[in-house]
Amino acid sequence: MGKRALANVAFGVGVRTVAGPSPAAGPVPIMPFTPLRRLSAGFFATLRRILRGCGAAVQARPAFAAWVYGEPDEADRASPAELAEESYREFNHRYFASFGEQEKMLADGPRMAFYHAAVARRVRPGDRVIDLGTGTGILAAFAARRGAARVYALDHSDILRQARRLARANGLANVEFVATHSRDFSLPEPVDVILHEQMGDHLFDEAMVPNVLDLRDRLLRPGGVIVPSRFEFFCEPAKVRDERRVPFLWELRVEGYDYACLAAERPDNPDYYRRIGCDLGIVEHFLGVASPALTLDLMTLRPDEPGEELTVIRTVVNAGRLDGFVVFFRALDGDDLALSSSPLDPGRAPHWGFRILRTEAAEFAAGEVITLTLRVGSWIEPDGWRWSWVRSAG
Repeated sequence: MGKRALANVAFGVGVRTVAGPSPAAGPVPIMPFTPLRRLSAGFFATLRRILRGCGAAVQARPAFAAWVYGEPDEADRASPAELAEESYREFNHRYFASFGEQEKMLADGPRMAFYHAAVARRVRPGDRVIDLGTGTGILAAFAARRGAARVYALDHSDILRQARRLARANGLANVEFVATHSRDFSLPEPVDVILHEQMGDHLFDEAMVPNVLDLRDRLLRPGGVIVPSRFEFFCEPAKVRDERRVPFLWELRVEGYDYACLAAERPDNPDYYRRIGCDLGIVEHFLGVASPALTLDLMTLRPDEPGEELTVIRTVVNAGRLDGFVVFFRALDGDDLALSSSPLDPGRAPHWGFRILRTEAAEFAAGEVITLTLRVGSWIEPDGWRWSWVRSAG
């Protein structure tokens, strides 16, 4: 595509044991129906997938959506950010109730070490604490063991039942588990500390900013603290290792068979233009010197920040192929405690994935300049992100 590449070209999991009857009760007439039950379960699962796909396709086309659903009244019209937040709320209720997801987070050594140290530093005996999105309650437990007078552990997923059981088994009496969304939670007096782990792979995509800022403005006392509050957001031009690179289909030429003609049929699916990774063997190097594209502090951030467009300028110091822009973050407490999801950090927190915003391959020489423009409809919803870049001489 010459000196300009556009990444937005096409856009405009348990076993349950139950007690059975005594032998005298005779056989249980369930087995003959097992094939039928499996068939019906498969049918309805397929139907749900089809309906979700149809709904997503309709919602992705505003004019068609208005024809199918009708135009809402002005009072009922939700903003893109509100729709994205509601979608994430529904997803969160299911996703984080799973043991598998909780295991990955708890087994993440850098993550747990960061939070243990930060809570030890920030929570004092007698403090009143909110743990936003408590999960199994581990951060609430850290705070309680630091002497917090009361910890309000909030979650609206079903994992809260196990969190209560864990607290009883571990002798924690000063943690109150509340099954609610944080927006619906209130207290008669403010708290001293807000704990949270609301960071997604894209940093913003677990509704961290609106949820934490809502609690901050309503329930945090003046002089209180948010843990963590400081973040750095990165979006770095990068080269993927040759053996790990997956080109766009139309970039391929396989044993002389040319796929270039498919460039006119680029997919509409936003996920196609993003790649997720967790291991250190994908990215070979950044083309420039990494520095935060955004820095934010939840103690002072305004609800309308950050803005909807971001420009990142990098001078190439590592010549080579541009394969995409890698999104990752750092969470900070003080100047000595950091949690990183960078693909080039050997001490990165492994349960977070870094995201690669894909581009068509382009070779760069040292000294050239890459200017990335990232346009964001809603920071909470990466499906709405669009990006483009231009090349210039140094």
